[in-house]
Amino acid sequence: MSENEENEPRDRARLPDGVVVRAVRLSDAEEMTDLMNLPGYRAGTLRPPYQTIEEVRKRMENPSPGALNLVVTLDGKIVGNCGLNRLGGRRQHVASVGMGVHDDFTGRGFGRILLGAMVEAADDWLDVKRLELTVYTDNDAAIGLYEKFGFEREGLLKAFAFRSGEYVDAYTMARIRL
Repeated sequence: MSENEENEPRDRARLPDGVVVRAVRLSDAEEMTDLMNLPGYRAGTLRPPYQTIEEVRKRMENPSPGALNLVVTLDGKIVGNCGLNRLGGRRQHVASVGMGVHDDFTGRGFGRILLGAMVEAADDWLDVKRLELTVYTDNDAAIGLYEKFGFEREGLLKAFAFRSGEYVDAYTMARIRL
């Protein structure tokens, strides 16, 4: 089995040449830090600017229990990442998802590939019943992607976060595996 075949998304379509989905590695810390500090990437997340390699490496070294962290690479360069954090107790059937794509690679299908791999892992390997996320209301591309994967808007979170000098709203979205 080739490296691409073992990393195919749910629809089993072949990944484009040079594209690989894999688990994040500690050796990715510097490249992940560069990704997280990009202005477009950061604008879609809750991360503050000026992340340091040490901060990122520490988070990578201490993932939450049941976490799954993936990257998508193009010719060995990380162009996006996605994380899943499993909840516990009476919400052990739930996981939250967060993702982002490199500023120079948005709109090229990397988010679809990455989210497809994460949804497949959640459904087929981790027995996650409910996947949930938050997304800024002005992030139309991400909202469209999430809806294609069956996520539905469940609520509006007013003044959810402070971004670029102002408070912004977010939607809470979820996908329930039937």
